[in-house]
Order: sequence, then C-alpha cells, then structure tokens
Amino acid sequence: MKFKVPIFDIKNLSFSVKGQSILSNISLEIFSGEYIAIIGPNGGGKTTLIRMLLGLEKQTDGEIKIFGKKLKDFKAWHKIGYVPQRASHVDSSFPATVLDIVKMGRTSQRGFFSSYSELDKQLVNDAMSKMDVLNLKDKMIGTLSGGQRQRVMIARALSSKPDILILDEPNTGVDMLSQKRFYTLLRELNNEGITIVFITHDIGVIADDIARLFTINQKATICNNPKQVLSCQEMSELYGIDAHLIHMHKHEH
Repeated sequence: MKFKVPIFDIKNLSFSVKGQSILSNISLEIFSGEYIAIIGPNGGGKTTLIRMLLGLEKQTDGEIKIFGKKLKDFKAWHKIGYVPQRASHVDSSFPATVLDIVKMGRTSQRGFFSSYSELDKQLVNDAMSKMDVLNLKDKMIGTLSGGQRQRVMIARALSSKPDILILDEPNTGVDMLSQKRFYTLLRELNNEGITIVFITHDIGVIADDIARLFTINQKATICNNPKQVLSCQEMSELYGIDAHLIHMHKHEH
C-alpha cells in the first residue's frame, strides 16, 4: 500500500528566543489539495511557524520535511507561493507597475539575471487574468485599492505555478467587499488543485470550505471538523480571555 507524502511534514518543532518559548513541540502534516486555516492570537507563533517552514527562521528543535525532503535539501521553492503579512501595504510612491510586481514571482524559476522568456510572459499574464488584474498591468501599484493590491500580490505568488499557496493575514486593511471576493478566489484556486493555507488571528474569517483547522498559541491543536462551532471554552483557552462566540463567518456560495 502506497501512502501519500505530505507537502509539509512537521515533527516536534520548537522555537525559542533568548530562552523564551515561542513555539513548543508542534507536529502536523499538510497534504496536497487541502484547504487549511491556521488561527490563533497575535504573538501566538503563527507567522514564526510559517517562516520556519519557508526556511526563513531556524527551529530550535524538531524536523521539517517538504515534499518528502529535509528542509535543508529542498530546492524547488517555486512550488510554494507565499503572500506575507502586509504584502498589500505599499507606499503610494513605490515605483513599480502591477506587471513589474507580478513578474517578480518568476525569479524563483529563472533567477534574477536570466532573460524574461515567452513562457514567463504567458504565466505572468495567466496569473494576472486569474486574479482579474490584467487590465491594471500598467498601473502603478501604489495607486490601487487595498483589494486590488491584495489580488496583485496573490498573482505574483501564482506566477511561479505553485502547488501550495500560503497567505499570512492577507485581509488586513482590506474592505469587506474585497474580503468576500477574496474567499471566492481562494475557493476557486483550491478547486483547481492548489493547496491553500490561510493564516489569521480572527476566527470570524473561518470559511465553510476549510477542511481542517490548526490553532496555534505556542502549541498546536488540530481540528478535523471546523464546521462544528468551536466552544467558548476552547476559544478562551486559545486566546487567553473570556470568549463569547456570537457566530461563525459564512460566505455565500
């Protein structure tokens, strides 16, 4: 019997700074085709966990494998699309067009000094079309709305043709209409076969489509049925306050 190899296989992962524990004994797996939310309070270690998975931080203890390879041996970074925190927050005077920004996503494939090929052009145009920003390609990135910049940053990540898309609190500063459109786009991308990992501190953004939920606050808890309403006790323990859940976020299909 052949078992499926996870995209990320994380075992006993810990991270500390100057003796202070940020993450402790995290073990989880992320498989191809999943749609996962990672939630937890600010300062709970969500972004630190993602940075370790991407090799941007070195764990204190534990092991990370990506597509079956140890992190230090993994080279195919184009398979992972990443939209970091506040990626859509751009200075209004930043001298780059939408096309310039999305083209940056191809550097993981061709390097900084390689020529821009017809394939690169096609993949960049496809990513912009998918995110409905192709008509904005000549606009300066700083002149766009928050929702438009959000879609541009996702297009940049998609231009590398990733297998997995990781988004770290991408809705910060984005209006509600853009957020609704954002969830529709994520659902479409997941239906096309892209694995989605969405990080947030706001439990109100948990969408119906999410198959599994990871809660992170130094330690990890895995919920395989996030459609069940989380209890106030669970939220109180996670966020360290008395919680009173009113409702879970729902979006229209």
